[in-house]
Amino acid sequence: MIHHHSVLKTSRFLNPHREALGLTSVIVDSVCHLAFSSMKQINSIGDSSLCTLAPSKESMSVKSTPEIEKKFVHHVYDAIAPHFSATRFAKWPKVASFLSSLPLGSLVLDAGCGNGKYLGLNQDCFFIGCDISPSLIKICSDRGHEVLVADAVNLPYRTGFGDAAISIAVLHHLSTENRRRKAIEELVRVVKKGGHVLITVWAVEQEDTTLITKWTPLTEKYVEEWVGPGSPRARTPSPLPLESIPESEESSTGENIKVCSESNVCEDLEAEKHMKNQQEYFVPWHLPYHRAEISGASSHALAAGLATKDDKKGAVVYNRYYHVFSEGELESLTTGINNARIVDQFFDKSNWCIILEKTA
Repeated sequence: MIHHHSVLKTSRFLNPHREALGLTSVIVDSVCHLAFSSMKQINSIGDSSLCTLAPSKESMSVKSTPEIEKKFVHHVYDAIAPHFSATRFAKWPKVASFLSSLPLGSLVLDAGCGNGKYLGLNQDCFFIGCDISPSLIKICSDRGHEVLVADAVNLPYRTGFGDAAISIAVLHHLSTENRRRKAIEELVRVVKKGGHVLITVWAVEQEDTTLITKWTPLTEKYVEEWVGPGSPRARTPSPLPLESIPESEESSTGENIKVCSESNVCEDLEAEKHMKNQQEYFVPWHLPYHRAEISGASSHALAAGLATKDDKKGAVVYNRYYHVFSEGELESLTTGINNARIVDQFFDKSNWCIILEKTA
């Protein structure tokens, strides 16, 4: 028997969806960890039988997490989880509208659920969330949500498991085009025919024109082969001091029309032109000293060079990897997915968004 103080609500699994869950899982410290990446045998909840997970040859390179994501996405969100969660409570109206429109009894899969702010938003639906960060999943679990740790490019559900799926501000953390496409394919795969998928990503085209100066543009665009050790190269950051980014899920670039009357103005125009073509960034997160676990994750990050100290702001500064999307890029990733069609696409709060319907 597994003893724990926070478990998945069994009432929601006493239905056909329970049998559709294709993998076994285990509760550890009230967090449901999926063992999809391990070849170990583990006990399933409420079942003494063992399950061996065999590796799939299909898309193994796509499913192999590049080091840039491990260091500058996974590690960062584990370290900043409580502070990040405290800033994530407002629901986007477009997402709320999508969830509220779903039929009674729908099973919604939230891939990259973060702190779970959308889980349970529609009380007439069932929700299951997953995220790559155990720390964020622990927060969700403590709030009573049904959640597990999983990778967006390898979702732990059988084909046709859910009635709808959402991916809110997730795909821009994937560092290659193939991984971003695979994540979309997975979202389509796990919903039933006729099911809908809502995806939102940060945009290159932005409403706020100031935040871009606080980001560090990367010098190269990462590809599948970039999985080795070391840190990515970055261009010299803006001479402007780093400031705390407003705690919202918005990003920023901008366009200013200038008259080229002086050489320095011409240089500014050239730099601005380059910025509009730039899509790979490090976006800082300032974790206040009083929120940082100096003896834990943050101290290790500082020692490893994965974070820096800003004594003026009293914060440990983490860099988060982002690939910001250009207009039409999100739609183009769906062109090879033959069993889905785009039913809506829009720009909202500096994000590109699409809604897909599974057709077969």
